[in-house]
Formats: sequence, structure tokens, C-alpha cells
Amino acid sequence: MRLRFDDDSLWVDLSDGRTIGVPMAWFPRLSHGTAQQREQIRISSRGLHWDALDEDVSVEALLTVLGGLSTRDKTFAA
Repeated sequence: MRLRFDDDSLWVDLSDGRTIGVPMAWFPRLSHGTAQQREQIRISSRGLHWDALDEDVSVEALLTVLGGLSTRDKTFAA
């Protein structure tokens, strides 16, 4: 799994080849954090965690929200 940010979105590259893009507006703590704070991420089987920002994001929840849009070999943004 790989994670990156642009000015408006959080992007997650999954190990199965899918890429999820979601608006940073969904995560105010991340959007108000600094680039350095966002880089300090812990990835676990439960999801993504930023200690400095007190933020947790479940990849499973992101996939659920996107529903049927996420398919292999495609990139989708909410």
C-alpha cells in the first residue's frame, strides 16, 4: 500500500492494483495538518493512522463508501 496527497485529495494505492482517491475535505485533521505531519503515517492491517494529527482512516470504510466504483486496474476518485 502506498499513500500520497495532492492539493485536494488523499490517494491510496492498494496492493491489488486499485487506486482510491478521496477528497481531503472528508478529513479535516489531515487537510489542516502540515505536509510533514501527513508524512508521519502508520499503516497497519486496520488502516491508516497519524499520531500527530490524531486521525484514523479505515481503507475498508473507503472501499465501502466508494461501493461498486472500485474495480481492479482502475483509478477512482470520490
